[in-house]
Amino acid sequence: MKGDAPSERQVQILRALRTWIADHGEGPTIRQIGELVGLSSTGSVAYQLGRLEDQGLISRSGRRWRSVRLSS
Repeated sequence: MKGDAPSERQVQILRALRTWIADHGEGPTIRQIGELVGLSSTGSVAYQLGRLEDQGLISRSGRRWRSVRLSS
Protein backbone atom coordinates (compact mmCIF):
# COMPACT_ATOMS: atom_id res chain seq x y z
CA MET A 1 0.00 0.00 0.00
CA LYS A 2 2.98 2.33 0.24
CA GLY A 3 2.88 4.99 -2.41
CA ASP A 4 -0.90 5.45 -2.33
CA ALA A 5 -1.95 9.05 -1.85
CA PRO A 6 -3.86 9.58 1.40
CA SER A 7 -7.57 10.41 1.17
CA GLU A 8 -8.89 13.77 2.37
CA ARG A 9 -10.05 12.11 5.62
CA GLN A 10 -6.59 10.63 6.13
CA VAL A 11 -5.01 14.05 5.55
CA GLN A 12 -7.36 15.44 8.23
CA ILE A 13 -6.25 12.69 10.61
CA LEU A 14 -2.57 13.34 9.89
CA ARG A 15 -3.04 17.06 10.60
CA ALA A 16 -4.89 16.28 13.83
CA LEU A 17 -2.17 13.85 14.92
CA ARG A 18 0.60 16.35 14.17
CA THR A 19 -1.13 19.10 16.17
CA TRP A 20 -2.08 16.83 19.08
CA ILE A 21 1.41 15.35 19.43
CA ALA A 22 2.97 18.83 19.29
CA ASP A 23 0.59 20.06 22.02
CA HIS A 24 0.55 16.98 24.28
CA GLY A 25 3.76 15.06 23.60
CA GLU A 26 1.95 11.80 22.83
CA GLY A 27 -0.68 10.54 20.44
CA PRO A 28 -4.41 10.99 21.09
CA THR A 29 -6.80 8.14 21.81
CA ILE A 30 -8.97 6.77 19.01
CA ARG A 31 -11.98 8.59 20.50
CA GLN A 32 -10.06 11.86 20.62
CA ILE A 33 -9.01 11.47 16.99
CA GLY A 34 -12.63 10.85 16.04
CA GLU A 35 -13.73 14.02 17.85
CA LEU A 36 -11.01 16.05 16.13
CA VAL A 37 -11.99 14.94 12.60
CA GLY A 38 -15.74 14.41 13.00
CA LEU A 39 -15.91 10.60 13.07
CA SER A 40 -18.16 9.08 15.72
CA SER A 41 -17.23 5.47 15.01
CA THR A 42 -14.03 4.29 16.67
CA GLY A 43 -13.97 1.47 14.12
CA SER A 44 -13.81 4.02 11.30
CA VAL A 45 -10.95 5.83 13.01
CA ALA A 46 -9.06 2.56 13.57
CA TYR A 47 -9.59 1.63 9.92
CA GLN A 48 -8.17 4.95 8.71
CA LEU A 49 -5.21 4.66 11.09
CA GLY A 50 -4.53 1.16 9.78
CA ARG A 51 -4.56 2.45 6.21
CA LEU A 52 -2.13 5.24 7.13
CA GLU A 53 0.12 2.68 8.80
CA ASP A 54 -0.03 0.43 5.72
CA GLN A 55 0.97 3.45 3.60
CA GLY A 56 3.98 4.05 5.85
CA LEU A 57 2.75 7.51 6.92
CA ILE A 58 2.49 6.63 10.62
CA SER A 59 3.88 3.95 12.89
CA ARG A 60 3.29 2.81 16.43
CA SER A 61 5.15 0.85 19.03
CA GLY A 62 3.15 -2.08 20.29
CA ARG A 63 -0.54 -2.45 19.62
CA ARG A 64 -1.85 0.83 21.02
CA TRP A 65 -2.62 3.78 18.76
CA ARG A 66 -1.69 6.13 21.59
CA SER A 67 1.94 5.35 20.75
CA VAL A 68 1.51 6.59 17.16
CA ARG A 69 4.38 8.46 15.50
CA LEU A 70 4.37 10.36 12.22
CA SER A 71 6.83 8.91 9.74
CA SER A 72 7.99 12.20 8.25
